[in-house]
Amino acid sequence: MAGRVSRDDQVVAEINVTPLVDIMLVLLIIFMLTSEEIAAKVQQPAIEVDLPTASSGGQHPPTPLTVLISKSGELYCNGARVDENALKLQARQAHAATPKLQAVVSADQRVAHGVVIHIVDILRLEQIEQVAINTKALTIE
Repeated sequence: MAGRVSRDDQVVAEINVTPLVDIMLVLLIIFMLTSEEIAAKVQQPAIEVDLPTASSGGQHPPTPLTVLISKSGELYCNGARVDENALKLQARQAHAATPKLQAVVSADQRVAHGVVIHIVDILRLEQIEQVAINTKALTIE
């Protein structure tokens, strides 16, 4: 099976890979099926609890007010270009609608520190006390 003898009495070595491919495909299917079962078990809590219902149970935290400062100093609030007065107005309206509103300030790294602090100050003057500075994660090589 591993080789055959030709008319010249020479051994011709051939490896038949068809059974190997068949076994690998069967193993792949088995791993795919079992990984779905394992993932389903991991997502469910280990201890089953019948939670009570509450009228506030489905509420999610409010969407934060996002302020972006581009490298040229342009202001954007929730994706729309604004000036400082419009930012104050939108912050005031957002705070009136959601008193515990959070704001996230994203600024280009070339923007002066004073400009970012000025925008944070505007937000705090409009009673938005929870202000976060957005950064990207540092990759350590």
